[in-house]
Amino acid sequence: MSAQLHTTPLNAAHRIANARMVDFGGWDMPVNYGSQIEEHHAVRTDAGMFDVSHMRVVDIKGEQVRAFLTRALANNVAKLKVSGKALYSCLLNPQATVIDDLIVYYFAEDYFRLVVNAGTADKDIAWMQQLNTDWNTGLTITSRNDLAILAVQGTNARAKVWQVLPETQAASSDLKPFNAAQIGDVMIARTGYTGEDGFEVVLPATQIENFWNQLIAAGVRPCGLGARDTLRLEAGMNLYGQDMDETVNPLNAALAWTIDLVSERDFVGKEALLAQGQTQQFLGLLLLDKGGVLRGHQVVHTEQGDGEITSGTFSPSLQQSIAMARLPLGVAIGDTVHVAIRDKKLAARVVKMPFVRNGKSQL
Repeated sequence: MSAQLHTTPLNAAHRIANARMVDFGGWDMPVNYGSQIEEHHAVRTDAGMFDVSHMRVVDIKGEQVRAFLTRALANNVAKLKVSGKALYSCLLNPQATVIDDLIVYYFAEDYFRLVVNAGTADKDIAWMQQLNTDWNTGLTITSRNDLAILAVQGTNARAKVWQVLPETQAASSDLKPFNAAQIGDVMIARTGYTGEDGFEVVLPATQIENFWNQLIAAGVRPCGLGARDTLRLEAGMNLYGQDMDETVNPLNAALAWTIDLVSERDFVGKEALLAQGQTQQFLGLLLLDKGGVLRGHQVVHTEQGDGEITSGTFSPSLQQSIAMARLPLGVAIGDTVHVAIRDKKLAARVVKMPFVRNGKSQL
């Protein structure tokens, strides 16, 4: 292992479990623990868990925190009225491209929590600190490096978490999706990145290995980045750095639903976003021809012009190759397009995402 790679508090546990480790954006992370396909199906049919401690928890506190996030985020935190409610949003720059996508949790009028991506965390915090200074909002923005995150996902995921942490069941049993509860120094959020039900559990880094081992004993299967990618792609969920980044207008990444352009409020990037509008559309592809797999950066030929696949894989749930693609306006659901794979042009059908939700095909 390179000395330069960051490690999560579960690094030793991954190695004990014989994980195949890879460099994931500067982090030493497990790609699988033997069979990526079995890990994928474990989440779709039972329960699997993912170490997402490389992602960063950022606590923002102060009297003006709501006003600050109202201007800093593209989605509208006015929707957050009940303690524990969460919101998915883009963090845009003034040019209206995506610095990061994140989840913001409201706990009190002077306390909000963000969970941001690993590869952008330092950049996100620096940007928010700059806005905090520029707007003179006097907030405390704290990177919670003392915390770790475990995503437990699947049909039986919540029951397995309660089996291991029975003291959290009362506070989390009635949680609706995109809500969280804080029980002592543990936060349980009914969120995830797989298209299945489950929890993302934030707890002190010193406690996560014990939690991990207890979940294994309860029958929860460790899952790596490989299964995470096939699951999130089947669920039609964007991956930062692949499906959008600081070169992409979020309207061209099917993220209009995460941006509030209806209310009067101003936010960073709004003016540029309104000026640019949407110039491409983000749709799903299902490969019809045999002889290839849809992958990122493959060219998609359509009657309206060329597009590009951003993420593609072979779907274990559908037993077909699927992809997300940025396509010209005018391409419609149900159209047949052709994807350049090596020296062939293979037919694919344009479909609406998600491909799979709660274990069932949506096609």
